[in-house]
Amino acid sequence: MAISPQGFLPRKRRPSATSFISPRFTELNLLQSLLQLTHEISSLKPINFILKRNSSSIIRKTKLLNILFEELIRCSNPVFSHSFVLCFEEMYMVLQRIKTLIEDCYDGSSKMWLLMQNHTVAESFHKLTADLSTLLDIFPVNELDLNDDVPELVILIRKQCSESKPSMDPRDNELKGKVITMLDGIKREIVPEPSKLSEIFDGLEIRDSSSCRAEIENLEEEVQNRNYEQSKSEIVALIGLVRYAKCVLFGASTPSPRIETRHRKQPSEIVIPTDFKCPITLELMRDPVVVATGQTYDRESINMWIASGHNTCPKTGQTLAHTDLIPNRALKNLIAMWCREQKIPFETATGNEKFGGVMTNKTALEANRMTAAFLVNKLSSSPTMDDANAVVYELRGLAKTDSDSRVCIAEAGAIPPLVRYLSSDIGSQNSNLQVNAVTTILNLSILEANKTRIMETDGALNGVIEVLRSGATWEAKANAAATIFCLSGVHSYRKRLGRKTRVIKGLIDLARAGPISAKRDAMVAILNLAGDRETVTRLVEGGVVEMTVEGMDSLPEESVTILQAVVKRGGLLAIAAAYGSIKKLGVILREGSDTARESAAATLVTMCRKGGSEIVAELASILGIERVTWELMATGSVRGRRKAATLLRILRRWAVRLDEGLTEGMTTTMSSATTMLPAH
Repeated sequence: MAISPQGFLPRKRRPSATSFISPRFTELNLLQSLLQLTHEISSLKPINFILKRNSSSIIRKTKLLNILFEELIRCSNPVFSHSFVLCFEEMYMVLQRIKTLIEDCYDGSSKMWLLMQNHTVAESFHKLTADLSTLLDIFPVNELDLNDDVPELVILIRKQCSESKPSMDPRDNELKGKVITMLDGIKREIVPEPSKLSEIFDGLEIRDSSSCRAEIENLEEEVQNRNYEQSKSEIVALIGLVRYAKCVLFGASTPSPRIETRHRKQPSEIVIPTDFKCPITLELMRDPVVVATGQTYDRESINMWIASGHNTCPKTGQTLAHTDLIPNRALKNLIAMWCREQKIPFETATGNEKFGGVMTNKTALEANRMTAAFLVNKLSSSPTMDDANAVVYELRGLAKTDSDSRVCIAEAGAIPPLVRYLSSDIGSQNSNLQVNAVTTILNLSILEANKTRIMETDGALNGVIEVLRSGATWEAKANAAATIFCLSGVHSYRKRLGRKTRVIKGLIDLARAGPISAKRDAMVAILNLAGDRETVTRLVEGGVVEMTVEGMDSLPEESVTILQAVVKRGGLLAIAAAYGSIKKLGVILREGSDTARESAAATLVTMCRKGGSEIVAELASILGIERVTWELMATGSVRGRRKAATLLRILRRWAVRLDEGLTEGMTTTMSSATTMLPAH
């Protein structure tokens, strides 16, 4: 079989500290706490279907304990022996674990997980019942002068606990067997029969799209809560089964407004710690690697840098002794932990991608392939606009999961029908459909092989550009910009995109007028295009320098990084255009983040070296510039200190009229460019 019943190992859950630490209460407070705890457990509802017998049984016994503690509290100032207190403390911890187990099974848990774990969880219920039985055996009830009802009650509870056995519902085992058989069939590429799917999901009380969506989310949480890679992989197979069943049984659908409010955060919605950003793209690193100089970059970004013909470290400028990339696993683990805390999906963009850090297995792959084929077939049958929106939304979610899913969707032929929904006409009629279509293409473009498919599909690139220029919403425009960024990861495509005036203008306009998240997407794409010298000229002519100056107020790091790339590769035209940014760069040098200050210093050094004495004079006119440069030399990073030292030398040489050392042979050329300098 594809999955054995023993394959689903217990989840890694962290009960509260009170489940293991003896409470430090007075005798009366301890009794009251026990009474309150048993009352809380008694008020819990038994699990409705799977493990109903186990949860009902232990809740029923807890209700009897609640009566016992009520009787003990009614006694007038009872004096308890040390053995009594120890027994109470142990019972408090067992009851805490009982409450945790029931809540863990009931609130927000995956029904599939409970089904596949029914034997293990039943054993957990039995063990806790046995622990209660042991405590009741040593319960010194005869030491107290109580009415006869209390000892009889203790005997009753003790008898019920001692006679308790692991209870396995035959219906649960039968349903579990059906799921395992179906997963095995999917692994062998057998498409599940809808009637058998319906039997399973009706038995699990999963009867609509919203409950399927909740089940998928809960299973994804289970992946994060496990230690064992094999068990994680098998849960991914369950996710594939639920996703397929959702589409086949209940049809493609978009989430309700209530569910939309619970969406996971995207990296653009929160502030990413500086150490987690790639120095090249300034985006969250998915696969951090260390280069020969000791600097860390995102694997995809540094690969693109090296593939473009560079043999230097982008941050330090040092020549790379070798181009081996060493995984920075410690940092990757920190980023993954942070993403989990922030509810951000964390997945790498490599070709050997994993779901939540787990390699997808054959069953999950086939389930996703079946889902993709089913959805693309629906999309190709000329659905209504609302139905198309639902199907595209499902494809969008599937394309976000992992590389295997992106392959399945593309191989199923999804890109040509998706292109139909990128037009302005669609945007004006159904903006959500346009957003979902362009976002699906964005998710597909993360995979290297799909970049070629998109670029070679008739109308796909023009459709993305049309959304970038005139998309119905900022989200659509931002995701079109992000798609341009992904496609430009291929060197030949970067040149091709850089030659399109509509791409340049669309990105710059979005970076100027869009909301912060959209500005960032546009700027990252611009930075990628700026890796090509020919494109830089078009960027400068299109107003990229003016855009970066405007952007220094809201996105200083991104703006200064782009300006640095532009003046480095854009020649005198870029230097002249950037003349008006000198004072703003001085402000960044004084008030910016460490990354922004480094980039500002590097930009100013390039401008001063290539631009001549006019540039240096403008920089020297900034009040306190030498003091700010000294501060960067004292507190900045290695690269920042080096750039600050160079800048300080330039300023001092200018001060003693050593202009000839500044221009590096550019004086006569610069004189012809001064006509382009803005008035000041």
